[in-house]
Amino acid sequence: MTGVRDDSLFFTEDHLAFRDQLRRFVKAEIEPHVGKWDRDGLIPIELYRKASEIGLLQINFPETCGGVPADRLFSIIAQEELSYASGGVNANLQSHTLALPPIVHHGSDALKARVVPAVLSGERTASLAVTEPGGGSDVANIRTTARRDGDHYVVNGEKTFITGAMRADFITTVVRTGGAGRHGISVLVIDGNTPGLQKTLLSKMGWRCSDTATLHFDDCRVPAANLVGRENEGFSVAMANFNDERLGLAASAYGTARAAYDEALAYARQRETFGRSIVQHQVIRHKLVDMAQMLAATRALLEITALRIDRGVNAVADLCLLKNQATQTLAHCATEAVQIFGGAGFLEGAKVERIYREVKVMAIGGGTEEIMKELAARQMGY
Repeated sequence: MTGVRDDSLFFTEDHLAFRDQLRRFVKAEIEPHVGKWDRDGLIPIELYRKASEIGLLQINFPETCGGVPADRLFSIIAQEELSYASGGVNANLQSHTLALPPIVHHGSDALKARVVPAVLSGERTASLAVTEPGGGSDVANIRTTARRDGDHYVVNGEKTFITGAMRADFITTVVRTGGAGRHGISVLVIDGNTPGLQKTLLSKMGWRCSDTATLHFDDCRVPAANLVGRENEGFSVAMANFNDERLGLAASAYGTARAAYDEALAYARQRETFGRSIVQHQVIRHKLVDMAQMLAATRALLEITALRIDRGVNAVADLCLLKNQATQTLAHCATEAVQIFGGAGFLEGAKVERIYREVKVMAIGGGTEEIMKELAARQMGY
């Protein structure tokens, strides 16, 4: 008994069966290798195919594209269980959940048929490219340009902090095809081997097994058939993606925080000082209780928000509050876990040390804590 419940009043037998299958997959295929993958800076390409074989990649995509329609609780389970083992592995294996929805909802039938089934089968990978060196969350001011030239667009510019981009076969890219502001934004699918596309691997504090890249587009010719939706109407396509991204990030932060808590509890039970395990010291017990309290509150908000979205509720403010709640919970649990480990938590190789290095990316990616607060305030009429 860990003290933190990992069940749910909302889980059906199907949810529980999926979770149990995923836990077996994580224990066999991910946990034994995370340390090596972190040192290598990459997960094996075979992992995508294995993830597809258990139905992981297909969750919440239409059957017509090779997917498995599901509610968002399934998505939460996937993000949480993968992140419990490694946030970096989760980021790469789930990059298609950001790259594919614009194609599924707005792409032509031919584009969907070429891209989506190949990614869901694990034979190809996909990434989303929005962020640029000059700005992250300010989508309306994208500077990467795509100029129409006959049956192609010619793309020039730069994207950065792009998860899974080094090996991505398809890159769903937000570009500027028109004038300034949101009305000049479009979305293109750019093949990863397009001539003129240069990829630069970035070295990071955490999520080291998740390859992250800067992309340089130098007169890249992209077929006009790769346009997602209508030209100059891509702003809403890009923004619609953020809701599920933030839900996924919150679930990932929660899963990572739960791992930190479990590691700290296990260590506190076996580590002895002054003739007894440190969990018997009040100061340590209270740290664990505080962690459990924050985890319980985050899990409740996570599930309620997912259910509200599935029922069609406009949950933008809820998602902003949820993401900050989850990332702050992770920050607290990671810090306290390392503190409970003491010197052992400062050594490379300890899971809590790796988790501690992954805290900041969660508070930045998908919209910083500061932007989440401002967006929530506007949605709440402040």
